[in-house]
Amino acid sequence: MRACVPLIVAMLCGLAWADLYSEPSSCRGRCYKPVDKHRPCHCDARCQEFGNCCEDFEMLCGHEGFSHSSDAITKDELRSISEKIYKADINKAQKADIVLNSQNCISPSETRDQVDHCPQRLFTYVNEKLFSKPTYAAFINLLNNYQRATGHREHFSAQQLAEQDVFLREIMKTAVMKELYGFLHYHNRYSSEQEFVNDLKNMWFGLYSRRNGERDSSGFEHVFSGEVKKGKVTGFHNWIRFYLQEKEGLLDYYSYIYDGPWDSYPDVLAMQFNWDGYYKEVGSSFIGSSPEFEFALYSLCFIARPGKVCPLSLAGYPLAIQTYTWNKSTYGNGEKYIATAYVVSSTQ
Repeated sequence: MRACVPLIVAMLCGLAWADLYSEPSSCRGRCYKPVDKHRPCHCDARCQEFGNCCEDFEMLCGHEGFSHSSDAITKDELRSISEKIYKADINKAQKADIVLNSQNCISPSETRDQVDHCPQRLFTYVNEKLFSKPTYAAFINLLNNYQRATGHREHFSAQQLAEQDVFLREIMKTAVMKELYGFLHYHNRYSSEQEFVNDLKNMWFGLYSRRNGERDSSGFEHVFSGEVKKGKVTGFHNWIRFYLQEKEGLLDYYSYIYDGPWDSYPDVLAMQFNWDGYYKEVGSSFIGSSPEFEFALYSLCFIARPGKVCPLSLAGYPLAIQTYTWNKSTYGNGEKYIATAYVVSSTQ
């Protein structure tokens, strides 16, 4: 597969050192934590903008996302672990499992026109035997547990809450998530698998408010299921959700602006569509990936590069994922919820 146009999204140590910079004037253990007004300097994501970073901010926090230099994750390490996760995804679709009909490619300047350039569906065929696999089945059970309109409080039944736990339990059985946990454990981010799972549940399923002060959203709902805010589709970055909604006649595929370089799955497609009366101007999604694969890469990037572009590599091709944190509320020890995550660039 190839790109019809380039897709570019502009985005905005030793003991002596520890002795020299000690709390409270150090960033040791404080990288990217919320501002504490009682401290003389800060280590949050915007301290450089305001000129109030601690002197050791660049050294300890320069690699982003981790609390001290021995935990820092480099770009090369991100590319290496993403390749390992890619190879571990044995549940991904095979070439014969999906037949795409991408049809007409448009230019980025045309994405606001809301014109349907594709008379046929995007998915000509999907082997639905994929959906009987435990992680797929658990994932699909979650998709209809949400109200897509923001501003309406989400309520979950006991069964729906249990479905969140089932999904996490199933994906943690996979080689993909074991690879990710081992990597993060090695970098001292989590001391146990249970701590990791608890954090995943909070960051992805914890509710926060996008509108009207209601607890109306979560990272999972936004990224995978999709939402409607102020008359527009937001989030909705999942191929399984797309296929199921298209099959039900609730989604009309309009066009695409980017088709990734991979000749097997997972691939990446950036597209335009109408979701039951609401338009998505540009929605990038992996195609043919397993639920655990997407969950792993988005989680990796949110943990290692929160609110920033995260450089990865899949089958030798560069890929970047952008995550955003939800700054209006936190859980646990000041940790932020995931607001969104999606593919922002990929080039040959």
